[in-house]
This record gives sequence, structure tokens and C-alpha cells, in this order.
Amino acid sequence: MPKPPKQPLPSSRAEPDGKVLSHKQLLARRRELRARGQRLVQCHGCFDIVHPGHIRHLRQAKSLGDVLLVSITGDSEITKGAGRPLIPQELRAESLAALDFVDFVYIEPRPTAAELLAEVQPDVYIKGKEYEFNSDPRFRAEREAVERAGGRVVFSSGDVVFSSSALIAAMEQSADPYHARLSQLAQRPELEGSALFSLISRIAGQRIVIVGETILDSYVLCDRPDVAGESPILTLRPLEARHYDGGAAVVARHAAAMGAKPVLVTALPDNEDAEHLRSRLAAEGIEVRSITTPQPIPEKQRFIVGQQKVMKLDLLQPYVLDQALQQRLISLASEAANEASDAAIVADFGLGLFSPRMTNVLCETVRKQVSILSGDVSGKRSNLRAMRRADLLCPSEIELRDSMRLHDEGLPLVTWHLLEETDTKHAIVTLGSEGLIGFERLPGLTESGTPGAWSTRLKSEHIPALCPLAIDPLGCGDALLTAATLTLAAGGPVIAASFLGACAAATQVQRLGNNPISAADLRRQVTRAHTAHLTYAGPEQSTFPKLAKAG
Repeated sequence: MPKPPKQPLPSSRAEPDGKVLSHKQLLARRRELRARGQRLVQCHGCFDIVHPGHIRHLRQAKSLGDVLLVSITGDSEITKGAGRPLIPQELRAESLAALDFVDFVYIEPRPTAAELLAEVQPDVYIKGKEYEFNSDPRFRAEREAVERAGGRVVFSSGDVVFSSSALIAAMEQSADPYHARLSQLAQRPELEGSALFSLISRIAGQRIVIVGETILDSYVLCDRPDVAGESPILTLRPLEARHYDGGAAVVARHAAAMGAKPVLVTALPDNEDAEHLRSRLAAEGIEVRSITTPQPIPEKQRFIVGQQKVMKLDLLQPYVLDQALQQRLISLASEAANEASDAAIVADFGLGLFSPRMTNVLCETVRKQVSILSGDVSGKRSNLRAMRRADLLCPSEIELRDSMRLHDEGLPLVTWHLLEETDTKHAIVTLGSEGLIGFERLPGLTESGTPGAWSTRLKSEHIPALCPLAIDPLGCGDALLTAATLTLAAGGPVIAASFLGACAAATQVQRLGNNPISAADLRRQVTRAHTAHLTYAGPEQSTFPKLAKAG
């Protein structure tokens, strides 16, 4: 007598979401299957990328019973190396549930399937051909759990063999240069998460002096632009103004937020605006020492419609310092550096506070009193070549080429000329959306005892831009300079300084206006960089759990 056709379980829906079961739901479905006399086949694995080998494996499994259950290893228990799983567990489960011959999917949070197999007791447990002669104790425990309950273990044909790990490695090495480069960098001992987190922790308490112009960065948010009636000129209607302490002041704010103890040496007027600035910075743990000048605090206004900057207005009166004021500024910086022996930053924003000679004297004076000296410039009237005997210079490529008057030569050669002329050890040259390159000048002689060729004495490392979408590039260089300087002061190598500088810049570029970058921001960005894959699962799916918690 022919058997009546088997009916699907009432609660089994065709939609993929209805196939992904909780533990309680899975055990309930198993009881229903037994009551109906239906045979359960189970497969278990990571299934990070569902490839043709998986499809044949699962289709063969379904042919051995009535209902196919696929259990997958949860994200936290996958130990196939950095960056795995590529696809978070919810999406892996959803992909498998979308296959019509898969009836149920379950995400197993435990290291192996042994306990789950003892609970579910499948009639058939199917594994890949490679397990047939496998003596792995984890598989042995799974096999014993199945056979103890009266089930049997079957091995698939293995006629089509793919490796998810090999496929992922091939994609990261060839299909996506950005992720391939991040993967290469992540293998460097100096850039391991624990090493970077240790450096970030060692920033706390460092005393640092920042010397440079204080600027007020104002953002005027406007209604949509129109054309004036009297002539074809742009008309803007301001809706809101936001003000940020910029220039050397924001460098000090970054340092304080990262845990350092900064002293800002700058020029300020003797008025109420300066007093308000001192109070704001003091509230963040920043000591201000200044010379008094008649000029108001320089202000740069940017007019924004939506997220687009449409105009910039510089309200600047260039500084004109006599010799006495120049010497007073150098003395203030020297006194602060003598008290803060960890690091100093000279930030020249091209507003006339520094002359080339003064910059040279300032760097030579402070150099003797601190462990790490860094410098950066902004604007065409700055003095990059006068920053001598520094540990680190951080120009953009345009600033570097303009300063050296070398526009056609290769970037390494231009950087080498800067390092040689200024007797500087390192440079981090920013490339905009292409990231940055960290350069290190190496000592060396040829076999004859003469200085080696520059190309053999310049080491470089490219760090890609860690943020694909820039909301506001203002202040990225200041954030990078601060993080890189403090990393060197904490004992880190230049590649770590470059990487943490890139992390600071990537955080800054995602914010509108000059906001300080904190140590927690750096930790979060390090974690994102280490967990960056072809898909992004979000913070809760981090494959860097120990470090993610620390942020």
C-alpha cells in the first residue's frame, strides 16, 4: 500500500527568516519530526562563502532524509585567522535559508557541534569527504554523539572541492587592493591590536608643548543659495553659526583628549575673547601661555549649504612681531619645554607668527629639551624648511612640493631632500583620499665608507585612507600630527605613528568641524581597521572582541 505524501510542518515557512530557528524552536521542530516519522539530516560548518562545493554537499545531504538542518558556527567561535568570518553569522544563516533544499538553519554558539548533536540526535550527520580519515578529536566527539543516539555519519562525495579560506584570501589579495593592504599591515607585529592599544595607553600623562597660532574656525550654516536680483551673484541666508577652536588650539585639544597634558604657547590679544578661550581650554586640562599682540584672534569663516562648503572668508590680520616679541615667544616655549620633556609640536599656519629665522631658532632651542620634536605647516607662507632637527614633519604632498620647489620629481626623492636639508628623522606625507606615506631616513654607508645612495637609506610604508567617505577634511592634518607625535613619544615606531595618525584623521574627517579626537576614538578606529572586510557587520559583530571592549 503506497504511503500517503508527507506534508510539510505547519510552522515551516518558505521565507528564509522563518527557517532560522532559536534553540527552543529547533528542539520543538525535532520533536514534531519524530512524531511524524520524518528523518532529519544535519550538516554543520562555517559556510562563510557558499560555493559550488557547498551546494553539492547540501543537496546530497537532503537526498538522505526528509528534512535538512544546517547548523553554522557562531562568529565568536570561528578561529580561522584574522578577519574571519568574512560574513557575519546572521547573513550566513540568511544565505543558507534562501536555498530551497535547506529546511532549517541554526546558529550554534558553542565551539563544536558535539553538544548540539547530542540534543538534536539527527538520523544522519553528513560531513565533507576530507573528514573520512580525520582524527581530529573535535570531529571524533561529534561522531560519537551521533552514533550514541542511533544515528549514522555519512561523508559527501567530494567530487567538487573548494576552500572558503582560499577564496577569501584570493579576494583580499587581488580583487580589493584596499583590503589587501590592510590585511598586510595587520600582519605587522608593530600594528597588532594589542601593540597599538598599549601605545595609546602610554600616551596618558605625557607632557607636550604646542607652539603656534590660535585660530577660530567658524561654520555658518545657510539656507539654500539663490541668485541676487540686482546682479548674478550668489545670495546666502545664514541660519546658524558654529565656532571651533582651531589652529594650534585644536592640536592641544586633541592631545588633552588623548590623555596627554598639553601646554599651548601662542599669541593672543588682551581682550574678552582671549579670556573666554583660556577658560574653555583650561576646562579641558590645557594650560595657555601667550604673548600679547594687538591683532584679534584670526577667524576663518566657512559658509555651508547642506554638507557643501560654498565659500570661505578669512578674517585675518597677519602677525608682525618685533624682535622682543619673537624672543618672548621662544622663551615661553623653552620654559614650557623644559617642564615638559616628552614632546613638542611647532605648528606654523602661515599667519606671520613665525619667520624662517625664528622657526629655526625655536626648533633648535626646543630640540634640546624634549624627547620628540614634530612640526607641521599650513598655507603658502609657512616655513617647512626652517624646521630643523625634528623627529617628525607632517606636510601634505602639495605643501612638501611647494616648499621644496620640486613638482615633477618622485615623492620619495622630494621627501629625501627635505629630510636631508632639515636633518629630520621621519616624515609622514599625506596624500588626501589615497592615504599617507610614512618615511624613515636610515643611517648607512657603502662598502667604501661613503654615504649610501638615498634610495637605500629611505624606508617608506603606505597607509591607505581608513575612511572612504569624507564629510569634512578640515583639521585632519592636526589630528594626524597630534596622534603621530604622541605615539613616537610613547616609544612607538614610525609605522605605528603613521597608522594611529591615519586613525585620528579617519575619525576627524567623519565629523563636521574641529572636534578633539580622544583615546577611545583611536581605539575604536583601530578596531574598525582590524575588522575591515568585504562586508561590514557593525560593531556588535566585531571579530576583534577583546580590543573592541577596551574602546
